Amino acid sequence: MARLSYDATFKPLVSEKGLAGAVGNTPLLKLNKLSKETGRNIWGKAEWMNPGGSVKDRAALWLIENAEKRGLIKPGGTIVEGTAGNTGIGLAHVCRAKGYKCVIFMNNTQAPEKMQTLRLLGAEVHAVPPAPYSTPDNFNHLAKKYAEETENAYYTDQFENPDNRLAHLESTGPEIWEQLNGDVAAFTCSLGSGGTWSGITHYLKSKNPKLKSFVAEPPGSCVYVYVKSGHKSIEVTGGSFTEGIGQKRITGNVAADIDLAEDAFLIPDEDTITMLYRLIDEEGIYVGGTAALNVAAAVRAAKEVPEGSNVVTIFTDSAHKYAERIFSKKWLQSKGLYDCIPDDLKKYADLD
Repeated sequence: MARLSYDATFKPLVSEKGLAGAVGNTPLLKLNKLSKETGRNIWGKAEWMNPGGSVKDRAALWLIENAEKRGLIKPGGTIVEGTAGNTGIGLAHVCRAKGYKCVIFMNNTQAPEKMQTLRLLGAEVHAVPPAPYSTPDNFNHLAKKYAEETENAYYTDQFENPDNRLAHLESTGPEIWEQLNGDVAAFTCSLGSGGTWSGITHYLKSKNPKLKSFVAEPPGSCVYVYVKSGHKSIEVTGGSFTEGIGQKRITGNVAADIDLAEDAFLIPDEDTITMLYRLIDEEGIYVGGTAALNVAAAVRAAKEVPEGSNVVTIFTDSAHKYAERIFSKKWLQSKGLYDCIPDDLKKYADLD
């Protein structure tokens, strides 16, 4: 008789501090089909199991609680951020739990579900037209200006604030190391603000300098070009359907540890969407585009380490916020992505 997968010895998290104390300690999931296919053990950190639904809950908690420790925000104050969505959602959750007002600036091209979630959490959302970082109308600059003009407000500045990176250096990295008993050969994930990749890479390499860490990026990412050019160029063209990654600049959190990257992988949108559908069909895992890109990169990283090695990546969030796009045949066709999906997987594109 087959045994159940459930492990009764697993110790569930109990949080006497409410939502804030439930951030982190997420499972590490082995991708069985892909591991067998590559001959390496491919693992994904299930960050959608954070209370706010994404890896950005960690950054949100560290950004706010370190501001509290330093006296940068007082009770009843306002937390302000510029975000593609998930950091804002994490901040909104923590703000409600701690009694702060949350104000979010984001590009109006982001998934409507993200804006709706933010508003349902009580956040004030300013959806603005996309503008280059070099201009004052960029959502980050608008957020900073709002905070400067508001009494008892703190601009969390996720892209430049090292507390973002610190969240992963102090939590995600150590969790991965402990979960695999220090047996980690390679790590890879994409870079948005850069805190996740930088913090985890820094910690894992401090424990094992021989570990290989790879940058994983979509089309249009200057980080990919920066690594491949030996830090000499950030000139890019093109773009991707993924959200929150593929930056056009080198952020402070990226700059802190980018020297630790062995190499960079450019993952085409066609590979990302195919992997997203494969994860549902083969592993029963329902994640968004960034997480699927990360897994595609982990398959690439697997080729760079010996057979039987452990390769780790990040499941950044679930697919729920993107479902009306990535499972819509019409939307996929508009992006030139429908025909690249294997015929036996197209059954999942059934929202219209």
